[in-house]
Amino acid sequence: MTSFYVSHGSPMQAFENTPAAGFLKEFSNLHMHERPKAIIAISGHWDTAVPSVNVVSRNSTIHDFYGFPKELYELEYTAPGAPELAKRVKELVLKAGFKTVVEDNKRGLDHGAWVPLMLMYPEADIPVIQLSVQSSKDGAHHYKLGRALASLKDEGYLILGSGTITHNLRQLDSNATGVELWVKEFDQWLYESLTNNRYEDVINWSTKAPHARRAHPSSDHFMPLLVALGAAGEAPTSERIHSSFERSTLSMAAFAFHGAKSEKKQPS
Repeated sequence: MTSFYVSHGSPMQAFENTPAAGFLKEFSNLHMHERPKAIIAISGHWDTAVPSVNVVSRNSTIHDFYGFPKELYELEYTAPGAPELAKRVKELVLKAGFKTVVEDNKRGLDHGAWVPLMLMYPEADIPVIQLSVQSSKDGAHHYKLGRALASLKDEGYLILGSGTITHNLRQLDSNATGVELWVKEFDQWLYESLTNNRYEDVINWSTKAPHARRAHPSSDHFMPLLVALGAAGEAPTSERIHSSFERSTLSMAAFAFHGAKSEKKQPS
């Protein structure tokens, strides 16, 4: 099974009729060979000092945002947890050389996980666990974190990174009709780097990419991409499976990372 990175954008994606929302609604039909046994979600909204996994039997819905319409806070995505899988993820990460992995027995799903999953798998009947990112660590740390998970995708588990390709909330403009040039340049650099297998450049994105810190003042929404890339295993190929822009500065691109023996799907 291929690993993926999707851009979740605003929490309002759950209601909006955007190209990105349409892509997520068609994701399972277009890009999945089979129903996953469970989903390992890596969201930019769970940022911890050390890798952490949520070990719960049933996920609660975390409304980790403010200032949105009441209807958004009424949405619930209470997918089952997968405690045994979470503990196995912990063991794999420790085996890969990470010194500490925390088990969180209370945390549910933040909106970086449940908003895209509500569109992708609205029945909420597939078990989901979350693995945190560490924005204080570099790209190599997160690529290594993904490599620790690589064996799981070949057992039928969906490894899903969720962030946003460009994520500078201070420069959003919901009324703009165009896209900022720096957003296009960062987006194009990432596309070319991934599809030409320049993975070292992507891992070292903060010094290699144009407008790196303008695109990501904090790295939390970029690091899930590196986890998903690492989870593809040896000699992966990258495929952009969606491209669109929102609010002048959000690139909503999505990528599939195919392992050496994986079969590619047609892009949407």
